[in-house]
Amino acid sequence: MSMVINSNEYPHTPYPEPYKEIKVTLNELREFIKKSVDQNKQSLVIFGANWCPDAKFLEAVMQLPTVNSFLKKYVNILNIDIRKYEINTELFNFFDSDINDGIPRVFIMDKRGLNINLDSNDAMRMARELSSQEIFNYFQKFIS
Repeated sequence: MSMVINSNEYPHTPYPEPYKEIKVTLNELREFIKKSVDQNKQSLVIFGANWCPDAKFLEAVMQLPTVNSFLKKYVNILNIDIRKYEINTELFNFFDSDINDGIPRVFIMDKRGLNINLDSNDAMRMARELSSQEIFNYFQKFIS
């Protein structure tokens, strides 16, 4: 059974800007996933940018108390900034060499560090067209 977001929780504007223009190396990405595995948690890796309204809306939903509490319990989160496709895009290849663009991209790993949502990693590219509950349901489908 899926958890339901409380009716008094909704994303407030202005939406958060979680991307810090920091270069992430492939080794740092691998270490992040390894750390999650060592902590018996799943990894949630999100590629985005602060200019992207869908990435900002996704972050706003993730900060809702019900969603945030759920995510903190089960996953470690790494937001990877791509700016205007100027940095970190080579890290797409870690997950799928066919990805060139389109954000936000959400990659969810299981507790062994294996990607479990490769076929739908682009589901949040139109996050603004989804309800907060639909976004939360997506996460709950892969995270436990």
